[in-house]
Amino acid sequence: MRIRKKNWTQDELENSKFLIRQPDEYKGRWKEKFGSENPLHVEIGCGKGKFVAEMSKANPCINYIGIEKFTLVAARAIRKCKLLEAGDNVFIMSVDAEEIENIFDPGEVSRIYLNFSDPWPNRKKWIKKRLTNEKFLQRYENIFGNKGEIFLKTDNREFFEFSLQSFSEKGWILRNISLDLHNSGFEGNIMTEYESKFSEQGMPIYRLEAYYNKKEEK
Repeated sequence: MRIRKKNWTQDELENSKFLIRQPDEYKGRWKEKFGSENPLHVEIGCGKGKFVAEMSKANPCINYIGIEKFTLVAARAIRKCKLLEAGDNVFIMSVDAEEIENIFDPGEVSRIYLNFSDPWPNRKKWIKKRLTNEKFLQRYENIFGNKGEIFLKTDNREFFEFSLQSFSEKGWILRNISLDLHNSGFEGNIMTEYESKFSEQGMPIYRLEAYYNKKEEK
């Protein structure tokens, strides 16, 4: 996918209050950066930023970080936060999800959102890139510390089934599994840009909640 640079992109990347330029500098100090003791929720692959911006407005007592690998997409997320008048409880950073252990100390993050992550083709060389494969789940466990949770939404059934299996094999507890979110009666759902598009096309949205609790050492 080719991402076009807009005439406002550079200004957002240089001057926006929502951008974190050197996220590793705040490892272990995110409460200090936000100026509060509120829980920290992270969206990995925040895209254009609608979800994380609206979540920050709906939940002012929770801190949010949107992670986006591609810098030009991160700029759009930053701009979306400005246009939606997001609060001071949200930041955006451009970084690869593989680096999250260099950004957060154990126990700093309590929830991760995986919204419409790249499903990657079902081939051995690509499966390792899926954000719910074993290596990524281990990274999440490391930053959760003793416990944490992941809320996942996708339009891709194969990726959804792969994720269910990955969580189960790692011993995570699965709850609120839906094979058609928008017809499930679930309340409080905030849609992403992709979700709105897929929903208008009549495509089912799959959702799950996965809970991690560190096992006590004997």
